This record gives sequence, C-alpha cells and structure tokens, in this order.
Amino acid sequence: MKRLFLWLCLCLVGLVAWAGEPPRVILIGPPGAGKGTQARYLSEKYHLSHISTGDILRENRKQGTELGQKAAAYMDSGKLVPDDLIVSMVAEKLEGDGGFVLDGFPRSEAQAVLLDTMLAKAGHPINSVILLEVKDNDLVERLSLRRSCPTCQRTYHLKSNPPKKEGLCDVDGTALIQRPDDKEDVIRNRLRVYHEQTEPVLRHYATAPGVVKIDGQLGIEEVQRRVDEALGAPVAP
Repeated sequence: MKRLFLWLCLCLVGLVAWAGEPPRVILIGPPGAGKGTQARYLSEKYHLSHISTGDILRENRKQGTELGQKAAAYMDSGKLVPDDLIVSMVAEKLEGDGGFVLDGFPRSEAQAVLLDTMLAKAGHPINSVILLEVKDNDLVERLSLRRSCPTCQRTYHLKSNPPKKEGLCDVDGTALIQRPDDKEDVIRNRLRVYHEQTEPVLRHYATAPGVVKIDGQLGIEEVQRRVDEALGAPVAP
C-alpha cells in the first residue's frame, strides 16, 4: 500500500509539473504498430486530446460527407489522403493550449512542416515524438487477421483476440467485417507508402527534443510503461 501511495503521489507531482507545459505528443509508426492503442492510453491517463486523422476520415466516410467520399478512394488503395483534405480538420482540433497526442498525423514531411508552423504561431510546439517500431511481416499478420464490428467499432484479431463466437461481435452480435484497408495487398502498399513518405517525418524531427524509439512488438503494458518513461512521467513500481 505504501508503494502504491508513493506512486500516486509521484503521478500527482508529474501532472502538476505539466500544468505549465502539457505533453504535446506525436506518435509515429507504420500501420498496425499500436499507435491508436497507445494514443487512447495517453489520452485517458493524462487527459490529453486524442487526435486521430484515421478515425476522423473513417467517420466522414461512414457519414457520406464530401470529405469522406474524396478520401475513400485513397483509403481503399492504401494511399495517403492528400494534405488539403486533412489539414483543416487537424487545425480545428488543435485550437486551445491544452496537451494532445497526434495519432496518424503528420504522415509526410510537408504535413510536419505545416504542423510546426501552426503550433509555432500558437506558441505550443511539439515536445515529444515517439516512434513505435514493428517489422513489416509482423504488421501484415496483425492487420490481415484483424476484424471489426461495424456497429460498435470494437476490433478483434483472429489469432490473438478472437471473438467468443466465430464471426460475431461479443458486444452486440453484429457480423464482423474486414476493413478494405486491412487486406494483405492493401497492407503491403500502405507499408510501402509509409516507408517512402512517412519515414522522412522522422528525419524532420531527428534533432527535436524528446524523440524516443520504442519496440512496438513488446506487450501493450510494457510499451505503455516505456511511453510513460519517454514523457518523463512517473512509472508504477
């Protein structure tokens, strides 16, 4: 109990220290590396805004908005959505001076430059860049075996996290689907696009403070622990 109490006190100290300079985090990594999982963890634990361009684009697509219709062709083929379709959405989400975690943006050096410019004008530059590293072949297995519920958006994995009843969501019984961008040929194209266009983002931030590489093939809890360390946050004993 004493150790737990001490850890909680340290957490409080960490949050107080962030009161004047909240975390402004970029999570970088290939498709399926676990960016969404870690972004949600950071958002919930440290009360950061979770900004996922992937989620925003999929929601627009589901609602049939003009943006969603334009983005659909790019998403289904594994290509990056053009900058002009997503920059305005990100700009709106970044209003204010609170902390945030960016998941899926920037995906190109041009977007990184634009992001830096926006944040510099607001006086709130990025202070942490976290790279999750996973081998391509492992990512293909992760994503090609992924299934999702079109109703509640819950995600399953046929090997590591299968539904209780084959093909059906545990929550609402809806038939599970494979997203178009989770098919193997599309995944490999997404990885090719990532290596060609997103890896330059790492070079862009190479000399920035707070750049940390983490092995994304580790267990979720271990990755979370290392993410906490990367942010200088207290880590549970």
